[in-house]
Amino acid sequence: MAGCGIRAMRWGLESAAADGVPVRLHVNDADVDRRDLLEANLEALAPPVEITTVRAELLLGQAYLDGCFFDLIDLDAFGAPGALLQPVLQVLRFEGILFLASTDGRSPTGHDRRGALRNLGSAARVHPASWEMALRQQLGLLARQAWLLGRGVQPLLSFSEGRTFRLAVRLLRQLRPLEEQCLGLVARCERCGDQQFQPLMKLRGWPPCSCSQGQGLWSVSGPLWIGPLQDEEFLTVLQRDPCLKHADLIGSSSRRLLRRLAADPGSPPTVWPTAELAKRLGCSGPPPLDELVQALRCKGHQAFASALMAGQIRTNAVLPDLLQTCSEQAPEGIKYRQ
Repeated sequence: MAGCGIRAMRWGLESAAADGVPVRLHVNDADVDRRDLLEANLEALAPPVEITTVRAELLLGQAYLDGCFFDLIDLDAFGAPGALLQPVLQVLRFEGILFLASTDGRSPTGHDRRGALRNLGSAARVHPASWEMALRQQLGLLARQAWLLGRGVQPLLSFSEGRTFRLAVRLLRQLRPLEEQCLGLVARCERCGDQQFQPLMKLRGWPPCSCSQGQGLWSVSGPLWIGPLQDEEFLTVLQRDPCLKHADLIGSSSRRLLRRLAADPGSPPTVWPTAELAKRLGCSGPPPLDELVQALRCKGHQAFASALMAGQIRTNAVLPDLLQTCSEQAPEGIKYRQ
């Protein structure tokens, strides 16, 4: 899906800046009328460029038959990319990286539940952390497709601005230990806002929520990826890359994004907007997010400011503890009574 070739041009320019790494680019778009434009735009690139204008399924199928494997595939699809995942994984080299984009926002965020069943093989429900849930739905589908081939997946980074959902995933020769436990279900009570998750490997009944007498209403999404969304080591190495020291190669907004992602592993998958917590407490506004994170950590809980959606906290604290800590940090000092 090369379009006019702007992303291919960026890959070519940035790969040329890497010392001692020979690179060949294969750029494809199904629209035959774009070939002249692609050739004109990519003519000045230093790396060798092969340009084709065929359907992605044909290109990937022929590559598989020819034994041609890619170190990196950038699949920037329109809508849901699920139909192309299997042929893409079959021609991605072991330890290769797949950059995957999806512009289908309605299905994985629970606003088109039938579409989610068709495109993702999963039940998607509306959730306050909708961007994260969409990425987890997409990762869950990708993992299941890789497991069919006996391969493992390692999420490197995941992010969205609300319109496009982007993943970078490394394909492993074998599944990592307990990798199957990263596929599971996430439940949220529509009344009290409590959240729970569990892997499919240990699926059991849902415990009572934090509603009075446990008379809640669980809304369950999945199967989806409940493991980490980011790889801290990968992001640390990426930020130290000498190529990124050049201001013309990466902008300040991208640097801030990398720092946010490195500070939030994306696990556990239970995320609350601080505005919702403040509303449930009757506060006029949410407590400072950084102070709430530190307060939860001082009590022995995992806590992170979500890198995916602003004003949200990721924690393994149960909802009563979370609300109590939130009330202690609230400006009015309202105390939460369990």
